[in-house]
Amino acid sequence: MENGSTELAQLSTGVAFGANRERRSERRSLTNREKAAVIVRLMLAKGSPITLSSLPEHIQASLAEQMSKMRLIDRRTLDRVVTEFVTELEEVGLSFPGGIEAALSIMDGHISTTAASRLRRLAGASSKADPWDRIAALPIERLLPVLEDESVEVAAVMLSKLAVPKAAELLGKLAGERARRVAFAVSLTGNVDPETVRRIGLSLVTELENLPARAFDTGPVERVCAILNQAPQTIRDEVLAGLDQDDKAFANLVRKAIFTFVHIPARINPRDVPKITRIVEQPILVTALAAATGTQELTDAADFFLANMSQRMAQSLREEIAERGKVKEKDGEAAQSAVISAIRVLETSGELALVQEEEE
Repeated sequence: MENGSTELAQLSTGVAFGANRERRSERRSLTNREKAAVIVRLMLAKGSPITLSSLPEHIQASLAEQMSKMRLIDRRTLDRVVTEFVTELEEVGLSFPGGIEAALSIMDGHISTTAASRLRRLAGASSKADPWDRIAALPIERLLPVLEDESVEVAAVMLSKLAVPKAAELLGKLAGERARRVAFAVSLTGNVDPETVRRIGLSLVTELENLPARAFDTGPVERVCAILNQAPQTIRDEVLAGLDQDDKAFANLVRKAIFTFVHIPARINPRDVPKITRIVEQPILVTALAAATGTQELTDAADFFLANMSQRMAQSLREEIAERGKVKEKDGEAAQSAVISAIRVLETSGELALVQEEEE
């Protein structure tokens, strides 16, 4: 009898404990921060890919701190949090990018350059914005003057914050003595505090992005070359002669960038010739090749084409060229310009790459 009473008491205690646990579970209400910690912990436990580095650092720190305070979560609470999380995801109709840079990337081409620069400057003033993300996204040409003109200490900090391949490319473009000084300064950046690095980044962003809006997408050399590539040979020669008198250095840059019919043997890979002949109409190609007379360079360009296509097609083109006879200079230049335009189309689409001339 006494043993039976003891077992009954234990059973009653167990039932009471279970009931209290259920009531505690029902009363358990998690904060949003705790719910976030539960979801992150669950995804990590299941091996799901999750990247938190894009969140602001203070949120990352807050989340880690919250996870350190939590111990056990019962199954019912976990199910309730997951259900709520999934329901909220299903109710999302539209999401917006986080941060000014992501928003500007979506609106690229829809707002003015001035407005974009102003928004970036405002974002730079925010204590939560990381200026080095914007600096890292800038092209080499914009960053190189910083390494050349700023103090070696600032240059060393910038190199340390960039991805290694980009930093190596920048360092390789510096003069030998300057490169050595900057590289040595990198070895002295170990004790620089994060706030100093951030202030340097903010200063550089302001300097790099506070540039006047450009009216043209390409530089003057590229624009002059685009015009001269389509101009008749006589006009091209006259303009280059005039440029030699006014600015010889600029004239040399233009000459190096010009790409006309006579440059094809040096700038086109032989295996790419069939790609060109496929998109150029045969009558235009026949006219362009038939007009390639008068100078050795033009003859070499025509021979280059014929030597790098099938023998059958080359023979057919030779027969048509012979039948075509003498071509008017105007018609020949128009046909050769059409061939160059086709090459540019293939280059833009990535189907061929021009062979780069070696620097002297």
